[in-house]
Amino acid sequence: MSISHSLSNALSGLTATSRMAEVVSSNLSNVLTEGYGRRVVNLSAQDVGGRGAGVTIDGISRVVDRTVLAERRLADADLGRSITFAEALTSLESLIGKPDDPSSLAGRVAALEASLASAAGDPTSDLFLSDALDKFKSVAKGLNEDQAGISNLRQQADADIADQVSQLNTSLKQIETLNADITKAKAMGTDPSALMDQRQVAIDKISAIVPVKELDRADGRIALMTVSGEMLIDGPAPTYEFAASGIIMPHMTLSAGMLSGITKDGVSMGADGFGRLSGGSLEATFTLRDETLVEAQTTLDALARDLLERFADPATDPTVGAGQPGLFTDAGLAFDPLDEVGLAGRIAVNPAVDPTQGGALSRLRDGVGATTAGPIGNATQIDAWIGALSQSRTLSTGGTASSFAGNVSKFASAISMSRVNADEEVAFSSARWSTLREAELADGVDTDQEMQMLLKIEQAYAANAKVVQTIDDMIRRLMEI
Repeated sequence: MSISHSLSNALSGLTATSRMAEVVSSNLSNVLTEGYGRRVVNLSAQDVGGRGAGVTIDGISRVVDRTVLAERRLADADLGRSITFAEALTSLESLIGKPDDPSSLAGRVAALEASLASAAGDPTSDLFLSDALDKFKSVAKGLNEDQAGISNLRQQADADIADQVSQLNTSLKQIETLNADITKAKAMGTDPSALMDQRQVAIDKISAIVPVKELDRADGRIALMTVSGEMLIDGPAPTYEFAASGIIMPHMTLSAGMLSGITKDGVSMGADGFGRLSGGSLEATFTLRDETLVEAQTTLDALARDLLERFADPATDPTVGAGQPGLFTDAGLAFDPLDEVGLAGRIAVNPAVDPTQGGALSRLRDGVGATTAGPIGNATQIDAWIGALSQSRTLSTGGTASSFAGNVSKFASAISMSRVNADEEVAFSSARWSTLREAELADGVDTDQEMQMLLKIEQAYAANAKVVQTIDDMIRRLMEI
């Protein structure tokens, strides 16, 4: 082997080890960078005329297990969906309260029953009657507040949909730009790995919103499609649009055309609002806004109707005339069975029994429609109020007949059970996601391995440098002869 050939081999080794040191240092510095794919320098033996001519750098590879990455992204969507449901149901449970919570609707009803029992024991006491009035108001207020809270949760879901659609559009535009940049980088022969890292981060932001599959295209470009078959991007990014509502009232629904669904380049995605953008947090948020929370609102309205009708029944209060409101009113008026939607937010105690509104407290003892005061020691009407609460009735939404307290308790228990089920789904989805994430990170940067590689690179660099130094010494010696 000639001196020039040896020098060429050593210099190629120095170049390769320098590049490898650069890549290893990049790996170590990005160990905590989200979306970073570990880099590996691809080397091969250089051959010239059948003789070894050192080493050549074939390129830089970005190490990613595409199968694990694809599964982890699907797990992102499943976890995002389950967390969305769990968080909303936790908020709903907190709003409605548990049956043993004094501030919950069930707790308010229990306090009312206890107060009426005290008033029945001493109907002559204005103090007991006043306390009973306060408890009636408290139950009505509880229904009002729960209705407002559910509307707020629907408004939050509506706003969350808008945020997710905005994130979807932003990420798709980024992918469109990065696709073009990666194609240019490949055409120019430069390393596109950093651009691929950025594209992976953009895709990951989408994967929690909708489950996606990555499809390879020419020149390093990719396309994205949902598992339901919606092509999110394959070239220019489309525009998804959603019009958020400032305020959502109980009667406002998607099916009635009063709430927005998603459109793609101006075309509706479907009657459910999201079409084939299903399977992730976006679908879950639509389901909450248009189904889960609407069902809760419907049951709450049915409870308000049940309460109102119990105390408007002439068998309970003979002083109430036909078409006249009973102890509870629909915003001051008699209840219209065709106008049940939103009743929980309108129900109120009849002003006729409220001294602060010009009524008479004695009507709690004598009947809402009483024109004259009856015997102060007569507890018949108060006993009738107690009987009205304990009577078994079926809600307008169906189910088994129960007392009013029983109906309220079943409502709260159903919400709690749904929340428990949602938490179990989160636990399952989270465990699956964690397993896949660990498998994904197994191909990521391992600092111990990288440091070991760096030591090997240092040794190889030193060996090649020694060859160069030796050749230099030989040439100097020859020059001295």
